[in-house]
Amino acid sequence: MPLPAPDAPASQRLALDCRTLLDHRVGKGVCGCCGALRPRYKRLVDNIFPEDPEDGLVKANMEKLTFYALSAPEKLDRIGAYLSERLSRDVARHRYGYVCIAMEALDQLLMACHCQSINLFVESFLKMVRKLLESDKPSLQILGTNSFVKFANIEEDTPSYHRSYDFFVSRFSEMCHSSFEDPDIRTKIRMAGIRGLQGVVRKTVNDELQANIWDPQHMDKIVPSLLFNLQSGEHSESRSPSPLQATEKEKESPVELTERCFRELLGRAAYGNIKNAVTPVLMHLDNHSLWEGKTFAVCCFKIIMYSIQSQHSHLVIQQLLGHLDANSKNSAKVRAGIVEVLLEAAAIAASGSVGPTVLEVFNTLLRQLRLSVDYELTGSYDGSTNIGTKIIKAHEERQLQEAVIRTIGSFANTLPTYQRSEVMLFIMGKIPVPGNYPTLPSTGSGAEGTRMIQIMLLKSLVQVTAGSQTTNMLTALPSSFLEPLLSFSLTEDPEVRLLVLQILLSLIDRHDNRPKFSKISISDISVLKLKVDKCSRQDNLFMKKHGQHLYRHIYLGCKEPSSGRQHYETLFALLGLLSVELANEEVVVDLIRLALALQDLALSTDEALPVYNRCAVHALAAAYLNLICQLTTVPAFCQHIHEVIEVRQKESPYLLPEDVFIDNPKLPSSLEKVEGEVLFLQSKITEVLGGSGYNTERLATPYVPQYTDEDRLSKRKSIGETVSLQVEVESRNSPEKEERTPAEEITFETLKNAIVDSVGMEEQERERRRQVVEKFQKAPFEEIAAHCGARATLLQSKLNQIFEITIRPPPSPSGTISSGYGQSQSRSVPIYEMKFPDLCVY
Repeated sequence: MPLPAPDAPASQRLALDCRTLLDHRVGKGVCGCCGALRPRYKRLVDNIFPEDPEDGLVKANMEKLTFYALSAPEKLDRIGAYLSERLSRDVARHRYGYVCIAMEALDQLLMACHCQSINLFVESFLKMVRKLLESDKPSLQILGTNSFVKFANIEEDTPSYHRSYDFFVSRFSEMCHSSFEDPDIRTKIRMAGIRGLQGVVRKTVNDELQANIWDPQHMDKIVPSLLFNLQSGEHSESRSPSPLQATEKEKESPVELTERCFRELLGRAAYGNIKNAVTPVLMHLDNHSLWEGKTFAVCCFKIIMYSIQSQHSHLVIQQLLGHLDANSKNSAKVRAGIVEVLLEAAAIAASGSVGPTVLEVFNTLLRQLRLSVDYELTGSYDGSTNIGTKIIKAHEERQLQEAVIRTIGSFANTLPTYQRSEVMLFIMGKIPVPGNYPTLPSTGSGAEGTRMIQIMLLKSLVQVTAGSQTTNMLTALPSSFLEPLLSFSLTEDPEVRLLVLQILLSLIDRHDNRPKFSKISISDISVLKLKVDKCSRQDNLFMKKHGQHLYRHIYLGCKEPSSGRQHYETLFALLGLLSVELANEEVVVDLIRLALALQDLALSTDEALPVYNRCAVHALAAAYLNLICQLTTVPAFCQHIHEVIEVRQKESPYLLPEDVFIDNPKLPSSLEKVEGEVLFLQSKITEVLGGSGYNTERLATPYVPQYTDEDRLSKRKSIGETVSLQVEVESRNSPEKEERTPAEEITFETLKNAIVDSVGMEEQERERRRQVVEKFQKAPFEEIAAHCGARATLLQSKLNQIFEITIRPPPSPSGTISSGYGQSQSRSVPIYEMKFPDLCVY
């Protein structure tokens, strides 16, 4: 516009100048003097915008603006406010080219300026991003998200006290659930929402002055949004045009981006935030019925377990256990899904990370097992048969029970040996015993429920003991566990007896020999490639303490009419493992006597054993004697066993395992003529083994099992079995180490006194044992220590007396040696010449 004429009046010139100032927005009609009147920061901002938005940001002018912002940081907030004003106007006028230029300028200023006054500039920046996110155009939403992500990666020097990200959490979560018609644009919007949530987490998780992103109000939006994209992308195909044309970010699918964001979120979770992060996952799986499929739920918790810090694993497991309890009356599929997730989580958790409440974990699983058994038997969740109750599907409950048992085993495998022993005792204490717990607590399942829970808990013990490696049998099978376990081997239920034998095999097998005894056969021992280790002192003590109990239960297991092929195969494996894992000379003798006693059992007509069982016991004894004779390597013993086996192969093949333990065994109608050369002779075995140094007296004594109070579990009614007497006295003391007392004359008076006195003696012995146990439980430590010290002192004094009696100088040819002073002096005896009694030699 030309300047006014010089001769114009002053008032006219002033009016013209005012009109130019008011009209500076119209096209290019802004005069130079008006530009000079505008603030410098506005002029610098205006200069970065080109006439044509297609030309993009004017880089030279942008550099000037950046230099000005760095030189005068106090102007930064005004620059931001002016840029925000221009962007809002451009958005309203749909001038999106200028919108992109404004956001690019904001991004560059943010990256360049890290001064103390950036907080006010950030407020303007977030205001503009919010404006873009509120727009309906997907391109503006994605543009605003990209700018926010760049801002989230900036580490600010000064904290902010008043900034809020609530809107961004809500908006980005909404974008994650976008339902735009075009699938390509929908995918881009969802990915922008995921990146936005990732930016919010990065910006807020380490800033203590920000609103806590771990609060439930935020987690309930963030986590379901991520899970929604993780789930919806499972079956979707990538729509990128070509791997060669797409960039790296375009190649990345929403599922991959979501998983990366989810892992980053969980990886930043501290101890107190795990619960808030996992609870929305549980709720999402509940609300969308995703437990039943199991695949997605397992995938989610695999991501969780691998992403969180390892020391926090037990928190996730505890939440899953609590969720399982909360769904106790839900369908079996839902509970089975939660248990399957628990199984996977336990497998991922590091050893010993189940947490301090190990027994509570197993208590919860056993409670669910018990409830499932009750649901299956009663047919309803509340124990009633109302019309409105849900229908229970037995096969689904069985699947749940199997899943719980596998999970118990998986948990046990993560525990150290000492905790596994505690778990074994804990589970054993939960098994109901007939007579003590006739029905399950708080259930109406009755005797059948008791039997089923026995089987389920014993299956759990099988899982816990599977793969356990122990060096000390005394700790692996303590009396508190072994005695109740063996008592269940006397029950009438064949499935219970089989499970007990499997548990014993798992605990005794320490060198992986069990698979080599899986089949009963007459074979060469060299083919089996057994791993035989020298029996340790602890093993000897274990067999001295528990050997007779094991022999007794093996004998009684063979005596059960309901025993089948699996029982005999497992009993053979147990005999074989005892021979290679825990056998010394005394144990070998006892096992041979036991095998001969089994042969006598099969020959006895007093026992009501079916023909198959009698043939099976004969075959079992033959297979075991074939094994033990090769282990002892006594030629005469092996010759006798092989001769009998050859005779059986010709005359009585039904007495050998190859013809008995098959699918369709060919058996005779009766076994009345089993005699002569087809039998193993105890006298012959005693003779041949006696020549090799074995104890002939013990070999010549027939094995007779000892009956105890445990037999009440088998519910036998025979009075003869109840009053059977144990005639063996060598179970406590070896016969070769005790003096034989002369036989007493047995009269009627002697028997009468024995019957009368035995009751009183048993009561006295029981009272004495009770007092000893009570003393060691309740007495103070000092008193117990003094008692043990006194016994040690008494033992030492007795040893001193023995040494004084036994260690004497040998007679000298000249009697005594005279010293120079006329006194007799005894000659000292070297240690190697001293004769120690057997009592002092180990």
